[in-house]
Amino acid sequence: MLTFAPGPSKVYDALPTYLQDAYTEGILSANHRSSAFMNLYQATEQLMREKLHMPDDYKLLFTSSATENWEIITQSIVQQASFHIYSGSFGKKWVGFAKHINPATDGLKIEANQAVDVANLEISEDFDVIALTQNETANATQVPMSVIAGIKEKYPEKMIAVDTTSSIAGIEFDFSLADIWYGSVQKCFGLPAGLGILILSPKAIEKCESKGEKGLYNSLSFILENAAGYQTHYTPNVLGIYLLNRVLKDLEEIQHIDANLRERMQKLENAVAQSKSLRMLVDNAETRSTTVLAVTGPEELISAVKKDAEKEGMQLGSGYGPHKPTSFRIANFPAITNAEMDKLIGFLGKY
Repeated sequence: MLTFAPGPSKVYDALPTYLQDAYTEGILSANHRSSAFMNLYQATEQLMREKLHMPDDYKLLFTSSATENWEIITQSIVQQASFHIYSGSFGKKWVGFAKHINPATDGLKIEANQAVDVANLEISEDFDVIALTQNETANATQVPMSVIAGIKEKYPEKMIAVDTTSSIAGIEFDFSLADIWYGSVQKCFGLPAGLGILILSPKAIEKCESKGEKGLYNSLSFILENAAGYQTHYTPNVLGIYLLNRVLKDLEEIQHIDANLRERMQKLENAVAQSKSLRMLVDNAETRSTTVLAVTGPEELISAVKKDAEKEGMQLGSGYGPHKPTSFRIANFPAITNAEMDKLIGFLGKY
């Protein structure tokens, strides 16, 4: 079954080869304090610079999931409180995690079709970190780089943290616009779930050191102390890191992936726009995601379309939260080939 679910999503077709190579090369038995693992970590970080254009002075860290990063950021970096700008369920969950640790956490909820109004945005001195969900998987919205740039220009003294779970390795980022970027591998990286990544600027590392939080399992100071020698603070998902390394080696540079996904999304949007019965959940092109498309319609129709797709060997992602019965979501992730996407677009043309 070809899945277009937005995570966990389709893995790269080369995954069986990567898995066999991991076994043959002995990486599955490698000690995480060994030179074999440290070399793997260092090489993977360098590939992030070469393929995703991560700056030379930003540091790559490994965690268990994107969700764990919610806790790490509030626990180890936020000094006063974080202010969250979000439109969907995952952004809301991040607020909930942060508020549990720091009750002063607050935020601004915007609608899916509502662009962030940077000119009229007011964030008081009570907040030292601005948190953005760059790509909201639940309702298929995104915050463009231009908005992040505008927020950075308006609040240069504040730190910006960005959730990129459904977009990292799919679209090109200007990492210099924020100090904290994070995600996980089960979406645009085309890998099985079970590995989170956290990318920090020197400013974020300095802020962590200034706060001085330590002593917990996932204290960022402990993670950074180990990462300085290309080690982890716990026994890591070595296989996940190896697979990430292999995917990065085989990837084109991110600007080429970005261009292809944008072209494909335009075709998808055109197919839905021409449909007599389906429409896009997000009408505003400025806030519509590049990597996830949500399609809505009457509940009976959505159910029928999903069943018809399965008969043709394709699985559509279910809607999320309040949109679950009246929508489905389509992942526009790099592991899905252009031919597979064309098959889906042809299928949607029947409606």
